[in-house]
Amino acid sequence: MHFIFCLALVLSPILVLSHAHAASPEDRYIAARDAAIAKFAKLSSDNKIDEAADKAEAAARNGLKAQLATILAEPSRPGFAPAQLNLDTLYKGDMGFGMLDGLRFDADTGRDGAKIGEKRADGSFVEPKAHIIVTTEALFTRWLHEHKAWWDKGSKNVPQQIEAALKFEGLYTQAISTDAAVINFNALRVAKPASATLTYGFLAGRTQDSTPEAADEVFVAALANGKFYIAYGEIEPTVKVSACTAIQADYNKKADAAAEKLERKQITRKEYDKLGDLRQQGDDAFKRCFTERAPQQPAFAEATKQAQALLDAAIGK
Repeated sequence: MHFIFCLALVLSPILVLSHAHAASPEDRYIAARDAAIAKFAKLSSDNKIDEAADKAEAAARNGLKAQLATILAEPSRPGFAPAQLNLDTLYKGDMGFGMLDGLRFDADTGRDGAKIGEKRADGSFVEPKAHIIVTTEALFTRWLHEHKAWWDKGSKNVPQQIEAALKFEGLYTQAISTDAAVINFNALRVAKPASATLTYGFLAGRTQDSTPEAADEVFVAALANGKFYIAYGEIEPTVKVSACTAIQADYNKKADAAAEKLERKQITRKEYDKLGDLRQQGDDAFKRCFTERAPQQPAFAEATKQAQALLDAAIGK
C-alpha cells in the first residue's frame, strides 16, 4: 500500500502535466467558442436576448479574436485594416452563423480607391474591395469536420479532404460573410508561393437565384506554414462572354414560351414536363460556354493577375 501511495504521488503531477499539454491553444479557443455559443443558445431559448445579451455576445467575440491573434501572430498588411474576427455571430439562428474560425483583414478602401461607407451613385455603399482570412490548418480541418453535414439532407456538403474542399463552391459560401451562394466560373492558374504546399484560385460571382452573367470576383485559397488562407476581392474589369449570355437568354425565352403555352392549354402537362427544366438547361449551357470561352477574354488574364496579387498579399511570395 505504501508503494502504491508513493507511486500515485509520483504519477499525479505527470498526469496533470499531460492533461495540460493535451489542451492546445486551438482546443482552448474551440472550448471558449462552444461555451459562448451554448450560453447564447440558452438565452435565446429562454427568450432573454436583449441589449445586455448582445453586448455580452460582442464581448465574447472580442475575446475569441484576442485568442486567435495570439495563436496566429499575424502581421498587419499594407492596404488592409487591422484584423477582425471572421465570425459574424455566436447566435445559432443568425445568418452567417458557422463561418470559418479565423482573423479577417479587410481592405481599407473600396474599388477604385473609394472610401469605405461612401454612397455610390446607384445607391449602394462602398465596401472593402478585398478580404484576407487566416486560420491554422488545425482549425480549418476541424471546421471542415464540423461542416460535413452542415446543410440539409440532399444538399452536397463540403468534402473532408482539403484539396477537394478547396475546389468546392460551398466551402466559400459557408466560410465568408455572404447572403448569396459563391459560383465558381473557372479555375485560375495562380503561381504557388514558395511557402505554400497547396493553392487554388478561381473566377467567381455570387447568386441568390440564377447564375450571374458576369464574373466580378476572384477567390484564392492556400495552405502555407501550418496556416490556411482565403483571400477574395472584386475585380475590374468583370469577365463577361456575350455569346454565352445569349445562349442562356435563348433557353429562358423557350422556358417562358413553354409556360405560356401550358397556361393557355396549347400543350399538355405531359408535353410540358417532357421539355425538362429549360432554365436549368440554359444555366448549364451558359456555364459550359463560359468555362470554354472566358479564358480567351483579355479580362480573364487581368483577373488572374489580380488573384495572384491577392494571394501574395495573403501569404507573401
